[in-house]
Amino acid sequence: MPKIAILQMTSGIDPEANFTAIAEAARAAAGEGAAMLFTPEMSLLLDRNRARAAPHIVAQGESPFVPRFAALAAETGVTIALGSMAVAHEAGEKSANRSMVFGPGAPAPITYDKIHMFDVDLATGESWRESNAYEAGRAVVTVEGTPVGRLGLAVCYDMRFPALWRALGDRACDCLAVPAAFTRPTGAAHWHVMLRARAIEAQAFVVAAAQVGVHEDGRETYGHSLVVDPWGEVLLDMGGEEAGLAFCDIDLARIAAVRAQVPALANRREIATS
Repeated sequence: MPKIAILQMTSGIDPEANFTAIAEAARAAAGEGAAMLFTPEMSLLLDRNRARAAPHIVAQGESPFVPRFAALAAETGVTIALGSMAVAHEAGEKSANRSMVFGPGAPAPITYDKIHMFDVDLATGESWRESNAYEAGRAVVTVEGTPVGRLGLAVCYDMRFPALWRALGDRACDCLAVPAAFTRPTGAAHWHVMLRARAIEAQAFVVAAAQVGVHEDGRETYGHSLVVDPWGEVLLDMGGEEAGLAFCDIDLARIAAVRAQVPALANRREIATS
């Protein structure tokens, strides 16, 4: 039964400070016997001032932090699921909101680019246009052989789009990572119910490491980092007030038990739409 660590963060505008927080968490996780660490969306830099953030957003191959995360995983023996970081996209002028999974012995991370862009105008007056700065990903990504089995990758707003979760369900993922930087209004309305629903429909564990609190760039995030089991039971909720590190044991045998009890994945059928 692997133990995982979940880092709830209030990431700021200094990548070095954010890296230090993640490194301290990875070492603490190793000390507590955790096999894997999950961090939130935009762990390394959370800054909506694009001019100020721009010097820190470089191509993945040019980032000084990517090899440092790889070295950290090797040093601690902990698989690090970096929720995401901004990198310059290889195919254009925009950036990518990129998740990276660093295995202790892997030469390079496995990556996933967030597919669904958060382009919304909220009733609170908040307005977000993620597509102005970020190139949408195209590929569904799963990672084999992690401490939590086959890991499916998603980021934040991705949780609202059933087609992605259908694809991850077709791949029989054991665990789904959903790092996030949810706004407080949308978090209060939808965070718990949607993540529980995604765990139930995929019959898999969901690990959602989240940003929390008031950030240096002025935004406010919802927190409530969650671990949900395949039956939809919330095993861990880190609350909406403070950053911190928490731990949860993942009983992988629970997956087969739930799928045997309600064989929804096996019973699923294609439905004609026309």
